[in-house]
Amino acid sequence: MKKKYLFLFLSVLFFNAAVAQDDVISVAKNQFKINPLLSPGFVYEHGFSAKNTLYSELSMAIGYRYNDFYGESTWYFVPRINEQFRHYYNLEKRAAKGKRTANNSGNFLALQTSYDFQSISTNKWFNEYCPSFTIAPVWGIQRTYKGKFNLDLNLGLGANFDKYDTELVPVANFSIGWVIGN
Repeated sequence: MKKKYLFLFLSVLFFNAAVAQDDVISVAKNQFKINPLLSPGFVYEHGFSAKNTLYSELSMAIGYRYNDFYGESTWYFVPRINEQFRHYYNLEKRAAKGKRTANNSGNFLALQTSYDFQSISTNKWFNEYCPSFTIAPVWGIQRTYKGKFNLDLNLGLGANFDKYDTELVPVANFSIGWVIGN
């Protein structure tokens, strides 16, 4: 009889521990996104702990320039790699208020590094777009809504390095896209 009670007690204890683990709020282990607007590209975000991810983005920065002297304008296209180590700090608070935390919907702090390659379009009347490397701490928000529509905004201040100059620059990234898969 005592064995049955002991077995029942251990079963309830094990069940409660298993259920408690399911209640842990955590970032998505693997998340793919496509950003077709503003700065078209692809994103992979890998969660390696409950609140930390590595965000990797390959995108195309698009810009427009006008030259008053020659009276001409041009579009330019710059391939970009963006890496961020993100720490999501308010997932439990959002969940407690009944707000979405799925697909890494939360606020984060991150260390961002980005590399802008040589422009793939050229115009003889404009300065050459010089490749550059930027590193910056950023604050951001990411929201994924029903239908997997995704908004991602991050802002910060960082250092930009290119072959001519090193300068302090504002950093801003806004993307609109969709989460692909689960």
